[in-house]
Amino acid sequence: MARLLGRPPGTAVTVRVRRTDALPVVIRTWDNEARILRAITGVLPHVPECLFEGSRFTIHSFVDGVPLSSVCENGKPVDALLLRETAQLFARMTQVRGTALPPLPPAWPRNHTDSQSFLRTLARTADLQIRQANAAAYGWLFAALGIPEDTLLRFAERVPWMARRPYGLLHGDLHRDNLIVSPDGGPPLACVDWELATFGDPLHDLAVHLVRMDYPAQQWDEVVDAWVVAVRAVRPAATHGVTKDLGHYVDFERAQSVYPDVMRAAKSLEESFDEQNLRSATASIGRALEAAAEPLRLRTVPGEREIEHVLFRWAVSASAKGAARRGRIDEVMQWRQDRRVPEHPDFPHSAVSAALSLEGTAPARHVFKGTAHLNSVIRVPGIDFPVVIRRKVPHACRRERSYLSEHAVLRAIERSGAAVAAPRVLALGESHSRHHPAYSRDRFAIHTYEGPGGDTERKPDHPVHGLRPQEADGLVDQLAALTGVDHTQLDPASGEPDFYHWLSEQLVALVAGLPKESQQLARIVGLPDAVRLRQILTRHRVSRRAPALLHGDLNPWNLVRRDDGLVLTLIDWEMALVGDPLYDLVRHMHLTPTRPEIRDRMFRRWVRRLEPEFTHAWQQDWRVYRWIEIVRSAYVDLDRLVTGASVDAPNVRRALDSYAMTLAAAKGSLGLPGRATATANHILLAL
Repeated sequence: MARLLGRPPGTAVTVRVRRTDALPVVIRTWDNEARILRAITGVLPHVPECLFEGSRFTIHSFVDGVPLSSVCENGKPVDALLLRETAQLFARMTQVRGTALPPLPPAWPRNHTDSQSFLRTLARTADLQIRQANAAAYGWLFAALGIPEDTLLRFAERVPWMARRPYGLLHGDLHRDNLIVSPDGGPPLACVDWELATFGDPLHDLAVHLVRMDYPAQQWDEVVDAWVVAVRAVRPAATHGVTKDLGHYVDFERAQSVYPDVMRAAKSLEESFDEQNLRSATASIGRALEAAAEPLRLRTVPGEREIEHVLFRWAVSASAKGAARRGRIDEVMQWRQDRRVPEHPDFPHSAVSAALSLEGTAPARHVFKGTAHLNSVIRVPGIDFPVVIRRKVPHACRRERSYLSEHAVLRAIERSGAAVAAPRVLALGESHSRHHPAYSRDRFAIHTYEGPGGDTERKPDHPVHGLRPQEADGLVDQLAALTGVDHTQLDPASGEPDFYHWLSEQLVALVAGLPKESQQLARIVGLPDAVRLRQILTRHRVSRRAPALLHGDLNPWNLVRRDDGLVLTLIDWEMALVGDPLYDLVRHMHLTPTRPEIRDRMFRRWVRRLEPEFTHAWQQDWRVYRWIEIVRSAYVDLDRLVTGASVDAPNVRRALDSYAMTLAAAKGSLGLPGRATATANHILLAL
């Protein structure tokens, strides 16, 4: 072997065998490390030489010494001499031109000084090679943790203009394990593992190095200063704009790292699934999400309990794949039935177990995270329609309380035969793993999936810009049909005799129960406290109308366009209540962009379709309901700005984007001064 490689017998070499089970969690510009080494051997000193390239392995010359990590572990400061040597290594790499390297991918920027295009290319490549490459196995996990599918692409769109710097060779993975400290008499520092090398803005290599070396915070400036001194001496243009632009590359490194960090933590559970490993993986994912939250603009980061439950369900589904090959999916997940929902003839108990086991396999596009629920759409073998598994998000902060049980409301609608397009409840209960019964005893509900035509490949279409005329008619017809549902079994009191008074007291209680910080800010921006609000609300009176079952939250994302005569499906009945039918219609108009002609059309049809006992005196009352909903939004949305609760939900994001208008309208309708103070404006701008 030594003779064949042209080396003396007994020469030490490094044999590198690529692991076949390794996750694709890195950006690769070139797929052949041997070609990279051949291109830079002789150009850079102390680089391993590729002696032989086999089908799945390579033999490199051995770099004598020990990894820096073995003499200076992560988090510890690095000796000043080694810092200078590392900076010199970066400087030498900036002098390697693209002509000496293998051909670049077609997506690479053609202008080899365009820093903005390079960072955008990195973000898009990370999305393609890391997120998309692992979407089949980990897509549900990313979505359940609140990481949107397009988050890296949106990062690429936000990359600002940056100073131009000439491209050079980048190592791409210069951390403590890849820096070799040589023994006495040899060069003080050498660099190995060039498989992630690339060609681009040298500032990117510095950012990767800063993050992956895990320097103590107080040493960052020292590292950057050493880099600038070394690089400026050989290629001054490569140091342009360092102070302004370095942060963009650091943000990207932390942003893209969330994917490999989450996947490695999850994969560790496949190897050993016990309580200690679950907690360790949960903590690791929590740190990764916290680090990526700002650069990826993740509005909320799930808490420890939520991460643990999500991770647990993904691990159970991963183990279910093996059970599926044995034809026994239901052997992995067990559940305890809630007797209030009996076994459904179309969805037997065996299908429930199978659905729960497959939950974590749902692709990201089939996962919908709302203000209070995580919804996963799946297909169960042997069942000819898709279903959605609904689970409450732990510690979800929903100020507006629920009054009726969603499963009871949906069962009442189904039993009534009313022409209302709503999901059917198939199961209700509490789930746990057969092999880990102590973990994750989570409550769940399984509903029929009400996407367009039941087609899971078509994205649900919501009327986010308002209803079309036919849809407005269809919604009114369904509200009319709701008056025929027997609500006495849901609410024995059959609704409050004075619905407006009851509604006002619920709003006063909500304001009184807001956190101290939210109440303080409400006072600063000019909103009254609970006592004063009650006094203002009692100025109004509303006529009494016969009570009916109400949806309670007909925002656009709770309406799904469908392909038949019912036009719209009404989903998410958690806010259902019994009360004045006029309130349901007016609250919908408040939550959904409604043009005046559509509003008038809906009122006219509503009066025609409903019996007079439900509609009399509506003309004088509908504006009162509209007024109280504006006031409610002023408090609820302000609290969301303060706490960050539910801000990932699209209906909440839209409400917060227009909060200044909501506040002005609420103060005007309350008869309060409309001119906000300078302090209030500054606080709202900061939020």
